[in-house]
Amino acid sequence: MSNRYGVEDQEHYERPRRRTRPRTKDRPTYDDAVEGVVVTVDRGRYTLLVDGRKVMAMKARPLGRKGVVVGDRVRVVGDVSGDDGALSRIVEVNERLTTLRRTADDDDPVERIIVSNAEQLVVVTALADPEPQPRLIDRALVAAYDAGMRPLLCLTKADLADPETLLRTYRSLGVPWVVTSRGGDLSAVRERLRGRTSVLVGSSGVGKSTLVNALVPQAHRDVGIVNAVTGRGRHTSTSAYMLPLPDEEGWIIDTPGIRSFGLAHVRPENLIEAFPDLDEMTEDCPRGCTHGEDEPECGLDVAVAEGQADPERVSSFRRLLVARSVPEY
Repeated sequence: MSNRYGVEDQEHYERPRRRTRPRTKDRPTYDDAVEGVVVTVDRGRYTLLVDGRKVMAMKARPLGRKGVVVGDRVRVVGDVSGDDGALSRIVEVNERLTTLRRTADDDDPVERIIVSNAEQLVVVTALADPEPQPRLIDRALVAAYDAGMRPLLCLTKADLADPETLLRTYRSLGVPWVVTSRGGDLSAVRERLRGRTSVLVGSSGVGKSTLVNALVPQAHRDVGIVNAVTGRGRHTSTSAYMLPLPDEEGWIIDTPGIRSFGLAHVRPENLIEAFPDLDEMTEDCPRGCTHGEDEPECGLDVAVAEGQADPERVSSFRRLLVARSVPEY
């Protein structure tokens, strides 16, 4: 403290003030920002595709806690040359068309966005080795309907088991499906993926990475094996990765194997909207009706009794409602 003040002066006790520049309300416009798409995220670093080049980026501080996920369309400034050591900044995340969400558990209030801007959710399940998990399939379908995405059921390892047993469960829902076998023809799969951005989800060991490597030969995704004791696969993919299909015919997003798919964020009224034919039959339901099997005076029951609704389709829809609150394991 300066000696020019005595102990009797008020200034003697005041803390010296910092000489800081006043904060401006003007924010940068980033007129020079370029468009890119996030293809993977690894420990706070983002790999983008900008005009066909792979670019490394960090998230700009003004974005705060706003998350950036695979599939996001972003605006970027800085060095976007793609050279080794080059680093850019993500300064803006464009509005998302779709968001695929999950919670860690059914009582977890925190939603986690897996990917964004995907049009189709491909639920990959093996017909054997490991055995199919209908509850997990149901939950993935619920997440797809809630996100406004097209579902597609992809059954792998058809050389080990008959797909008809599992397909019988989902036909009434109108879920499209494709069947593959080891080393078999993938033309039906390619046709379903063409021109779309599709995200692949499923348990470990069902063949997601094998499928990705067959569809995109340069992907080189690690392939695991199924544990003979537990019947479960080992995690080989550790993060979501977005890959372009050959000949610019679309995109696929490979995701790590999942063992749980919390749906605490899904509301019954959002799920019924994915089935327009059933939704219109619930217009006269009592307030707060969840359209479940035990709901009194539910419009779905009335429609079934009057022959206006397919009982099997209503039953399948209600199975999805139950899947929201019943854990997979």
